[in-house]
Amino acid sequence: MPLRVAVQMDPIESIGIAGDSSFALMLAAQARAHSVWHYDVRSLTWENCRITAWARPLHVRRVEGDHFEWQGEAQRIDLAKDIDVVLMRQDPPFHLGYISAAMLLDRLKGETLVVNDPHWVINSPEKMFVLDFARFMPPTLVTRNIADVRPFLEQHGAVVVKPLHGNGGKAIFKIGADGTNLSALFEVFNQTWPEPHMVQPFLPEVSEGDKRIVLVDGVVTGAINRKPGKGEFRSNLAQGGYAEKAELTAREEEICAAMGPELKKRGLIFVGIDVIGGKWLTEINVTSPTGIVAIDAFNGTDTAALIWDAIEARL
Repeated sequence: MPLRVAVQMDPIESIGIAGDSSFALMLAAQARAHSVWHYDVRSLTWENCRITAWARPLHVRRVEGDHFEWQGEAQRIDLAKDIDVVLMRQDPPFHLGYISAAMLLDRLKGETLVVNDPHWVINSPEKMFVLDFARFMPPTLVTRNIADVRPFLEQHGAVVVKPLHGNGGKAIFKIGADGTNLSALFEVFNQTWPEPHMVQPFLPEVSEGDKRIVLVDGVVTGAINRKPGKGEFRSNLAQGGYAEKAELTAREEEICAAMGPELKKRGLIFVGIDVIGGKWLTEINVTSPTGIVAIDAFNGTDTAALIWDAIEARL
């Protein structure tokens, strides 16, 4: 049976279709004769116990510069009565606006399936959920207190400092073993973000790549190895990194087997985890994971179709 799908995402005019996972999901939905609507998260409204949004139906196509066509004017739709599936795909940052929108969508439970489950998106932020699997992580400090960072630096040498709710490799800093600029950096971080920050040893293995592994309903569907661009230590594709074909190590298979049942239980259908050096788990991405287009290009797979299989099975 065709489904009515609403995609909560950033402006479709600005996406790069060559690698955008949301676009791939929309194409896959169309291929199954599902109708697709697009709306901006800022139009979400609660009134009289109903959740609505101003949305427009559209058709997408893999044509650079001409990748979508509106199929009607914007109209106010009821996300419970008019829609079967909501894809929550707007990019982070994971701030109060993101959390509030997820809390509104969580009120659709029992009426409309939201992917990923908004309750667990709120309660599984990337760099906090990963603490549940600390046995697979590198040594980690979560703190605002520089007095706790100094002995950590002395013990581990060079460290990486990053915002606890950052995304896309933004604002990640490497501090050398001598601690130069550590105080200044923590002053800036403490003034910019009210939450603690994450500090980890700098892992030289990052030069060999930061692997993105995608799990669909708790099952591994593929991976890519992201390598830093010239003059960078960050391997995020958004920061100039590049992707190459990858297979899982025995340690990575162990990591995925440990977390897969928990992802499925939480309704986190589309998840991307990050592993450095084949063994160090650094993030569990549940808000708006990416990477499926590159994975499919290397492996000849169709991860978007697998995601829709999982969604339809839940319905």
